[in-house]
Amino acid sequence: MIRVIDIFAGPGGLGEGFSAFTRCGKSPFQLSCSIEKDSYAHKTLLLRAFARHLNLKGSRAIFDYYRSGKLETLDMLRQKYPDIWEKAEKEAIQLELKPQNQLKIKKLIREALGGAKNWVLLGGPPCQAYSLVGRARRRNENRIRFGKDKRHTLYKEYLHILQSFKPAVFIMENVKGILSAKHKGKMIFQNICADLSSAGYNLYPLSGKSGRDVNNEWRKDAFVIRAELFGIPQKRHRVFILGVRNDIKRKPSSLMPCKKEVPLRTALRGLSSIRSRLSTADKFEKWLRVRNKGLKMAGLNTDSGINNFSGAEFVEQKNDPTWFMADPRMPGIVNHQSRSHLAEDVMRYAFAAAYAKKHGKSPTIFNFPKSLRPKHKNLTRKNVPFIDRFKVQVHNLPASTITSHISKDGHYFIHPDFKQARSLTVREAARIQTFPDNYRFEGPRTEQYKQVGNAVPPELAKKVAEVVYELL
Repeated sequence: MIRVIDIFAGPGGLGEGFSAFTRCGKSPFQLSCSIEKDSYAHKTLLLRAFARHLNLKGSRAIFDYYRSGKLETLDMLRQKYPDIWEKAEKEAIQLELKPQNQLKIKKLIREALGGAKNWVLLGGPPCQAYSLVGRARRRNENRIRFGKDKRHTLYKEYLHILQSFKPAVFIMENVKGILSAKHKGKMIFQNICADLSSAGYNLYPLSGKSGRDVNNEWRKDAFVIRAELFGIPQKRHRVFILGVRNDIKRKPSSLMPCKKEVPLRTALRGLSSIRSRLSTADKFEKWLRVRNKGLKMAGLNTDSGINNFSGAEFVEQKNDPTWFMADPRMPGIVNHQSRSHLAEDVMRYAFAAAYAKKHGKSPTIFNFPKSLRPKHKNLTRKNVPFIDRFKVQVHNLPASTITSHISKDGHYFIHPDFKQARSLTVREAARIQTFPDNYRFEGPRTEQYKQVGNAVPPELAKKVAEVVYELL
């Protein structure tokens, strides 16, 4: 059994992938500890750990909580399975990785390892400071300068654990923005690679490309993994660094691309159709009038409504076994509820989805009727930013990257079905991220969206786990 420690764990995408990887019906990896500071993401980690250990005993009791969503139900389960809850609490830890907590973190990791030497460290330091969009917004809004943003040095906490414990292998994941980010005039990515190498590790790209160029510099493009090439139904491009301890001489293999990309249609298959909700005075008849107005603007004359149903935290429905992440034991779907939209946004979503149906692509802001365009001053500028502000996810293509921005509005994540006229639900975003249907996200819906957007797709992590397993 190879022990795994996941830090900066978020809701647990990397750890879930390693736990889900199997050989001969069993996982060779044991997720021993996940550390995350965010309270809602930690609740998700804790619940998942509890559910995983319950499942090992063949229990379906966790579905009682999924169905009710009531804390009293969860409390009853904790009382019924105190030993399993205790295991979950030891595995999922809420703690911030910072210098003041280093002694406590070392103690937790030491206990979780139980003396193991050849183990795996996972984690991606928070990426907001590296995000290209985030940096642009800080410039535009005169926010704190990037050089003073402490988040770009959080990888040093990761580095400190590497230096202290020397795991056999580590996986570090981050956004592409890290490749172009600078700190005090120096390229951050080159500095990070130099530090990781100095800690006693050989660094490898999972892409199969050479990690260094002719000048012996780290090749930035080699470390980028395009998720859609590996069976993930979204165009998610992230940096993955695989580090192997110097005393391990065997070189790792690379990820094997899939023959075909997985389209959005596959990820959404079998989920209940639900309508959007109006943020004020929500009634089906009013919603239908608003939606149809948007459809008519797209040249689609229809008054066919959808079932007067806007979803719920638990939707009673039969699970579709054709979606490979479905759980046939579950009596329904969790986290599948439409958010509320302004009436004008429902019109925009209906128009945009109908336009995409007709033209096979999402409209730009200039394809919208003037009455549906946002009343922004920058629309009169010569170079208009974010012309795809309202973006439909197209059925027959992988989705665009699910990001944490989905928590703020749904404009960039419009459902392709014009009849529904809404943005993606948490469950739909989670499916695009390849979280299994029995993975429940905790907290308010805004926090659920954040967790999904910040996560590593478990199915991609599962493929990384296979590379690590073969190496070890």
